[in-house]
Amino acid sequence: MNPPTNVEGAVSVRLSVADNAVNRAEVAVRRPIAVARALIGRRPEEAARVIPLLYSLCGTAQGLAAAQACEAALGLDASGHAVARGLTLDAECADAHGWQAAMEWPRLLGERPDPHGLLALRDALPTVPESLYPAGDALRPGGGDLQPNGTALGHALDRVADWVATQVFAGSPPADAGELAEWAARGATVAARLTARLLAPDLALHGAVGVSALTERAPSWFAERLAADPGFSSRPHNNGFPAHTGPLARRADHPLVASVQAAHGVGVIALMAARLADMAELPRRMAAAIRQIGQPLALPPTEAVPQPPGVGCGVVETARGTLAHWLRLGADGRIADYRTVAPTEWNFAPDGPLARGLIGLPAGPDVVERAGLLVALLDPCVACAITVAEG
Repeated sequence: MNPPTNVEGAVSVRLSVADNAVNRAEVAVRRPIAVARALIGRRPEEAARVIPLLYSLCGTAQGLAAAQACEAALGLDASGHAVARGLTLDAECADAHGWQAAMEWPRLLGERPDPHGLLALRDALPTVPESLYPAGDALRPGGGDLQPNGTALGHALDRVADWVATQVFAGSPPADAGELAEWAARGATVAARLTARLLAPDLALHGAVGVSALTERAPSWFAERLAADPGFSSRPHNNGFPAHTGPLARRADHPLVASVQAAHGVGVIALMAARLADMAELPRRMAAAIRQIGQPLALPPTEAVPQPPGVGCGVVETARGTLAHWLRLGADGRIADYRTVAPTEWNFAPDGPLARGLIGLPAGPDVVERAGLLVALLDPCVACAITVAEG
């Protein structure tokens, strides 16, 4: 049975304008192919192998969440692989950030994308999983054959760090809102020029997400909700309320992000600052992981609410936010039910951060362009169409 090759879908945004401002934003996410259709009836060990084939983006994150769900359902302990797997996830995160910086951000400014610059980063990233799991089995439930090559990992890290330093920041990352403004004004990189655009008076105070951050990471929290409500996959909520996930949620305490929020609120410039903070921290986190590979692992405390036998949930943090996979095995040991909830469903919910953040945006001939900036910073990872209607 061949797996389908696309489960991404699209996002549509319909803006209603009255009294020279956006007064309503209708946001809808369309997913053409459900993951469950591809996995029901399969053995759990197949899930982590098949899942990455279903996604053109974030395949490692999707596969790792699936592997964790399988391990929980089968009672397998893969804690010894947590650091190595996290490093492969960081490599994918660098790729996602790199695509935005080299390909998407220039487009937002009317500049030419930089595929050559992106290639300099992407050439280094495959080295990371290859230097950890040469057999290509990083996502095998229970853990693959971990054989770290410290020298190769160090070379890959150097190239990632150099790309972030030169292509994103052209020097040291800004430390606070004042340094961010000075760095943006110099305009040495696409990231700096986009930041300058977002600091303009017509944008800096707009785009407030208007909802709290999703801080839940526990598999038991997601398992309880996904198991109880099939609709949670497409309409997730934090105990009845919408929430935002992604760099802004996980970097809220970062000095740069905290300073920007204090100066400008939780809008487009705060989202950009959080993405920049994520990029700046990525090489440091990868370096710490490389040092830790092969060292005794300090295990996190066991969850207070264990998952029942035959049921498992995996939760990982992607570039775009928190991702969860949940499954239930049947009496025959095959997958009987499978559900996921992705960052796009949180950030592009009908009453979520995008829909709320667009309210009050000044109308005008460039309203679609300015709305597109908020869409891009929340990053749906799928195509997005924006239309405008009066009234």
